[in-house]
Amino acid sequence: MSKVKLYYSNKQKLTRLPKGIRTAIRQCCEAALDEEGIAEDAEVSLTVVDNDTIKEMNKEYRQKDSATDVLSFPMSDGEFFDINPETHRIVLGDIVISAERAEEQAREYGHSLEREICFLAAHSMFHLLGYDHEVSKEEEKIMFEKQEKVLKKLGINR
Repeated sequence: MSKVKLYYSNKQKLTRLPKGIRTAIRQCCEAALDEEGIAEDAEVSLTVVDNDTIKEMNKEYRQKDSATDVLSFPMSDGEFFDINPETHRIVLGDIVISAERAEEQAREYGHSLEREICFLAAHSMFHLLGYDHEVSKEEEKIMFEKQEKVLKKLGINR
């Protein structure tokens, strides 16, 4: 089983995050690697922000002037990964989650904030691994099945 070094940072103060969320996120990241059959250890940066911050980032990087739930910044093309020469881990990239948007969506879908954040982490991990649900309906179906499989494996249900 792959191990993930999670560089975690909470840069928002509006939403109270669930206790143990860092561990839950790391487990989701590791389960996503296992789902893909990746045995190497990896590193991922995950930052939690507010809606204003993610809106600015979404505008800057995707030319979309709106808040979104999660942004993914892969460090590879999905096939070849850089290796951190100091840690010998594969470098997957950066994930940015809006805690405010996650909280809104958790209420909307009727599940916990932990479940929503874990869903977004798993979703973003598959982006870092080369999937893109905006490419085709088939890719979207595959990606969403993998996300649900990861959450189910960890017992994180709706």
